[in-house]
Amino acid sequence: MTMRLATFGAALLATTALTVSAASAETLRWARASEALTLDPHSQNEGPTTTLMHQIYEPLIVRNMEGGLEPGLATSWEPSSSDPNVWVFQIREGVTFHEGQAFDAEDVVFSLNRALSEASDFKELLTGVTEVRAAGDFTVEVVTDGPNPLLPNNLTNIMMLDAGWAAENNTEEVQDYAAGEDTYAARNANGTGPFVLQSRTADVETVMTQNPDYWGIGEFPMDITEIIFTPIQNPATRVAALLTGEVDFIQDVPVQDLERVDGADGIGLATAPQNRVIFFGMNVGDEDLTLDNVEGANPFADVRVRRAMDIAINREAIQQVVMRGQSAPAGVISPPPVNGWTPELDEYPAYDVEAARALMEEAGYGDGFSVQLDCPNDRYINDEAICQAVVGMLAQIGIDVNLSALPRAQHFPLISNFETDFYMLGWGVPTYDAEYIFNFLYHTQTENRGSWNGTRYSNPEMDEMIASLTSNTDLDARNGTIAALFEMAEEEVIYLPVHNQVLNWGISDAWSTVVDADDQVKFKYFELN
Repeated sequence: MTMRLATFGAALLATTALTVSAASAETLRWARASEALTLDPHSQNEGPTTTLMHQIYEPLIVRNMEGGLEPGLATSWEPSSSDPNVWVFQIREGVTFHEGQAFDAEDVVFSLNRALSEASDFKELLTGVTEVRAAGDFTVEVVTDGPNPLLPNNLTNIMMLDAGWAAENNTEEVQDYAAGEDTYAARNANGTGPFVLQSRTADVETVMTQNPDYWGIGEFPMDITEIIFTPIQNPATRVAALLTGEVDFIQDVPVQDLERVDGADGIGLATAPQNRVIFFGMNVGDEDLTLDNVEGANPFADVRVRRAMDIAINREAIQQVVMRGQSAPAGVISPPPVNGWTPELDEYPAYDVEAARALMEEAGYGDGFSVQLDCPNDRYINDEAICQAVVGMLAQIGIDVNLSALPRAQHFPLISNFETDFYMLGWGVPTYDAEYIFNFLYHTQTENRGSWNGTRYSNPEMDEMIASLTSNTDLDARNGTIAALFEMAEEEVIYLPVHNQVLNWGISDAWSTVVDADDQVKFKYFELN
């Protein structure tokens, strides 16, 4: 059966039920193209990694598969009645970690401080936090440098770790993934979540079983007793595994196989807009590029070159040919449900090769130049194929692009280590607020902001405006700042948005679920029919 949501915008939060029929009543065999990069819950703020973490670990507040906020390890949260700069969290009592340790406020204090540390990829989500303190065994106070209305939204992917377990295993510090560090927490896990890690061979198989002591038994369906996760990068192999019954659920049905999966007996197919934009970033800040043929100058530093590239990308052709209709061309790095998005912002420039060539000539690059494009080949839908298409489009305006496609485990460090001049990236917004976009992607890279800003872009005026979003409680004024930031971002053309992704999930047997806009599967919600 096929269910489709044709429009973006409000539809992105809509959910699509999947109902199918059955071989195994308890074990669910799950496959997707991408493997988790690590088991350290505070190391990598990256979709497939966070998805695996949600099965084993838990945050204080969880976003359910319909996109709503629900109590997780916190049962309630509210600003302090005596101090607007303090959020008070009541912690769930009677919870234990998988190895039997009791969960309490001290673990929350440890976990949030760990997530705030330099190597953590989640520290931007806690920008403005000045202190985390226990105010009792099951009460935590989070102090911010001003009223912070976004704090609860920012906690949905920050997992709680046992302080004693971390100390015993010499893993109190967050794994420095970009530096290639390996730690005990990167290979082992001890959470409070619905599933317990039983075995893991990275890039081969991860096995999890239902946590018999899970606090949520009786509150959630919990119909799955065992999950066997297998990363299958090859699209044809992944689909074949679904069609033959080797796996029960895949998150990423390739666009070329939608009709085939849709027509198969006993398999449900659901298509829904995703909270994710695919785009290209450019090194606009360095005086000279490393991987180009222009000596002593940086062509990306000229906004005319960036505008030329923007209008040389034929988004509609990518939608029709590469994505087979399974994308929505975008003009801004913001999915539609995010606060600050407008249809006007999302209007993308008309494809115009002649105008692009004129801009290149005006910028002094009429003869073009060469540069390397770094692209993942196992992270986004048709990522390498999109890059190949863009290589051909840019060639029409004299930019000779050498494509380097690598697995995402090797690709992402190129961005964080400033080792790429031109790269593909995808961005989802789990907080559903534009602050997340600007804080990670546009703010000057500092100790606790701009960690995914591989462009070297730095604008002090924009930085100040971004910082104000954390504590501004005047919503009209705050939205005015967001609108101004988007206007500045579009004028600067630091990034080249391509499209919003579309999710295609396939599931077999007797399982029912909904398509989550964030592609964050949480198996405790799955039900047997």
